[in-house]
Amino acid sequence: MKKILFSAITVVCCCLLVIGTAGCEGGDLYSVDAPDWISAKADSIARANTPAELEGMMEDVYTIGATDYSTGWWAAFSKYYVVPDGKVWNGVFNLNINPSASNTYKNFALILCNDEDRGAANYKEYGAIRFDNQPSGNSEWGDYINRDNVQSTLTFETDTDEGVDKLGGKVVLTIDRSTPNAFIVVMTNGVVTKTYTQTSPLPNLNADAANTNIRAFLVPEGSYIGFLQTNIEPIGGCTSAEDKLPLSMTLNGVPRKVLLGTDMAEAFANVTATVEFEQAVTKIVPAAELTLQTVPDLNSLGTKSIVAVYNKSYKGENCNPVIASAQFEVVDKMYTSIGATDNSTGFWGAHSEAVKVAPRETVVTTFTNYTNGGGNWNNFVIVLASQDGSTEYGVLRADNWGWGTGWGGEELSSKCWPSGGQVDWASWLAAMDGAKVTSYVTNNGDGTADVRFVMVGNDGNTYTQDYLGLNTVTNPDDFYFHFTVDGSHLEFDDVLGAEDNTTGFWGAHSEAFQVPAGQTLTRRFKNFTNGGGNWNNFVIVLASQDGSTEYGVLRADNWGWGTGWGGEELASKCQPSGGQTDWASWLAAMDDAMVTVSVTNNGNGTADVRCVMVGNDGQTYTQDYIGLNTITDPQDLYFHLTVDGSHLIFE
Repeated sequence: MKKILFSAITVVCCCLLVIGTAGCEGGDLYSVDAPDWISAKADSIARANTPAELEGMMEDVYTIGATDYSTGWWAAFSKYYVVPDGKVWNGVFNLNINPSASNTYKNFALILCNDEDRGAANYKEYGAIRFDNQPSGNSEWGDYINRDNVQSTLTFETDTDEGVDKLGGKVVLTIDRSTPNAFIVVMTNGVVTKTYTQTSPLPNLNADAANTNIRAFLVPEGSYIGFLQTNIEPIGGCTSAEDKLPLSMTLNGVPRKVLLGTDMAEAFANVTATVEFEQAVTKIVPAAELTLQTVPDLNSLGTKSIVAVYNKSYKGENCNPVIASAQFEVVDKMYTSIGATDNSTGFWGAHSEAVKVAPRETVVTTFTNYTNGGGNWNNFVIVLASQDGSTEYGVLRADNWGWGTGWGGEELSSKCWPSGGQVDWASWLAAMDGAKVTSYVTNNGDGTADVRFVMVGNDGNTYTQDYLGLNTVTNPDDFYFHFTVDGSHLEFDDVLGAEDNTTGFWGAHSEAFQVPAGQTLTRRFKNFTNGGGNWNNFVIVLASQDGSTEYGVLRADNWGWGTGWGGEELASKCQPSGGQTDWASWLAAMDDAMVTVSVTNNGNGTADVRCVMVGNDGQTYTQDYIGLNTITDPQDLYFHLTVDGSHLIFE
């Protein structure tokens, strides 16, 4: 039971069966089954779920509750909206739910009272109706509220159920006193609709029997409300968005990177500013209404600042200007990326290439994740599907959520066991802007798949998310994955070696990855070479985890050496294949070649390595090293990459 402080609303031991009060008007006050006409009217009100469908609305712009979601119960209140007998009140507002909220009651409550201020001697409450619906909890209470009159399209069994985020967004609230024999309340955001339909009017709790007004006000808890519109002027008047002095400003949509030579108007076309005015009025201002300047200019590489000045009121009158700035980087090369660099790409708005994962293979991908920070879901998303996309095995988000063919819509069922959910989602979300991510997609070959994300946040902490045992892979030979975004963008910008190809042999090394016995591990990258010799390309190193035992060093050009190979000479213990017939053409094609390296641990002391190289000439070249038989410990086989007069960009 939630504890209610400083309120006349009475809640006793979570007793939710409200007992009728002597003197209440109307014998059917607590009737359970509303007649058809009143149900139809409630339905018609619920259909009016957008402000465009409401008439006579007035602007009333202000914020209720702290925007950091720290407002507790009975700590912040809306204005009083007086609803006369026979009238209808419509209020429109944005309900902001904390992305880290773990309780269903972290939304708002509508409080109904007589025509008195809180704390006044004659102040009396009818009761409260919260937006969430929990029959076993206290989502409605008060001596004049009958919970049997409540219906909702979303019901929670306990106050720790998932789904409170579905209550957020633009809410239309209606109190209908226009029918003599009814009292109706509807609250809807177009996703969730909750109705209270009572087949009798509310009794008059005012000291003056001639005053039949009731009052309504809103109370958030762990959320905040951005009020927008009302058709009834509140006590104290509406708060207009006009003629307020701007107090502060923050910039949105500033790109992380700008390519050298890009025009400033093009680079910052999607930038907006959130301007905060007096009385907590806010406005989103487009770039066209801002004065923008870069410091220094865009004509050189390096870290820069964009400075924005806003010096107009809502009516265009001059006022005290406000200034905001943000940093970005001017670069001479944009690596492969998905989504707009200002994080404006919506869900499913951009997709990477699909990559096949063969049975008993794991494909490793590394990238940098950037987010607009709007919600936990505004990060990378991975899609598991058949090659043509007709069969979707699963869609997995970074934040312990997903859906797919065998998962019951958007609900993670027992067919997939997620793990690694973070304790503090707000900290995790903040850390994901610029996080270095390594994803592992494993096709177990038996109709199941495993996915792991290792995320090193901008706070230096490592976060993990596992999706293990997805068992809806109907065809293990037709299993692909690709990335998409949602208010985010991904940059595949991991570079090994100097980009001018001056790094000498063994001068730079990638991270080492374990190859489990019986498994294949695959990495993809772009190879760039100085063209000096066939050896000036990628190099593969097979070794134990600590590097003390080196099983083999393999070049791209049919050459290698290792512990059992007789120095730098390829011995009969390893049978290489795929050597090219025209090495000069091959070498020329290796600059900007797309390379896939797969290492297979056969589990019996041998390993196989395959290199598939798609050159800049469009030709596919292969290089196999089969049967390397010096793996002394099959449980301790790792591989990493190094360079020699070359550099690699991991895709």
